[in-house]
Amino acid sequence: MLITTTPGVEGKRIVEYKEIVFGEVIAGVDFIKDFSAGLRNFFGGRTGAYEGELVQARKQALQEMSERAVKIGANAIVGVDIDYEVLGQGGNMLMVTASGTAVVVE
Repeated sequence: MLITTTPGVEGKRIVEYKEIVFGEVIAGVDFIKDFSAGLRNFFGGRTGAYEGELVQARKQALQEMSERAVKIGANAIVGVDIDYEVLGQGGNMLMVTASGTAVVVE
């Protein structure tokens, strides 16, 4: 599955627009990661626990979006946008949403 943020694919022609597809992931962040991130915030540096959670959630959202596109007969997704949101009491959940237009290219 070809996934791109651009409205088209260079060297390929879009022959059919299917529909907008989405992938959504909500990931919880546990106490240990919160504590570790708090220490990093105090002493400085990057918070690997949160970064890892973010990378994993983004990959899952893109994978889910791709699977939905395959189900409707698409072989590419164009115009992809990824959004991030913090949810839950205390902001302990991360939502990642990927969206784009499923298309057929040749």
